[in-house]
Amino acid sequence: MKSVELNVSPISDYYINSPSKTAQEMFLYPMQCGVFTYEPGYELRRSSFDSFLLMYVQEGSMLLNFGEKQQTVPEKHFILIDCYQPHGYSTREGAECTWLHFDGVQGRNYYEFIVSRLGNVFSMEDAFPVLRKMNSILRVFAENHQYLEPLLSKYITDILTELMIYYPADGAGRTSAAAVERALVYISEHFTEDIPVSRLAGLTGISEYHFIRIFRQKTGYTPHEYIINRRMASVRYLLKYTSLTIKEICFSTGFSCESVFCNAFKKQHHMTPQQYRLHSASEDR
Repeated sequence: MKSVELNVSPISDYYINSPSKTAQEMFLYPMQCGVFTYEPGYELRRSSFDSFLLMYVQEGSMLLNFGEKQQTVPEKHFILIDCYQPHGYSTREGAECTWLHFDGVQGRNYYEFIVSRLGNVFSMEDAFPVLRKMNSILRVFAENHQYLEPLLSKYITDILTELMIYYPADGAGRTSAAAVERALVYISEHFTEDIPVSRLAGLTGISEYHFIRIFRQKTGYTPHEYIINRRMASVRYLLKYTSLTIKEICFSTGFSCESVFCNAFKKQHHMTPQQYRLHSASEDR
């Protein structure tokens, strides 16, 4: 479709999608997508537009108003915003942008995770993987292909995954990610041992306070919670697939005594280890 918006060049194209009920309940899905050439003086302001917006400024620059803040967005930069909130963008000099409005059951979780690390405006050293998938979505609509909604969902998931795993080459984000990854590897190899936070922080070369903060930011757990969860994963396997006693499982997975072990297990699973073993056995019959 050709745009008729004021100060949008008539060569601009966009497409509107009406997701099925199944897509709305299960998938990520595109709402609108397009490639626009914004002419100088273009301006848009909205109180709400039920979707999330990913925009790439290929040429020129945009001015973003979002979250009570105004930001200049230069070329080769992305914009990612929650359009359920008041927002606006404009351009003084003109800009060419590829954009995608998307939504879905996990849309907000993806959005919040990415923005917590990259912010609403960011660049990538290699934007091609993201742009290639954005163009794949555009091509589906432009060429009137018969399409499967799971495939469009995969394209959007691929885009958001690229953003989730991206860290600037020299930024603090990459340093933090490397620190957490180093700690996760150590926990995986030594979870049956006593692992104080001071040891994990020492491995990463940062303070305990800062380590706990970035660890929780990137995993959703404190180091202690993550270690307990890792031990519990092994406990569940041993209860289900071995004949080891509860006591043997307790000490082989790093717990200091049976009472601590049983209390931790019951707190997480709302049953005792023995009840879990019996329940698992009955399910396999």
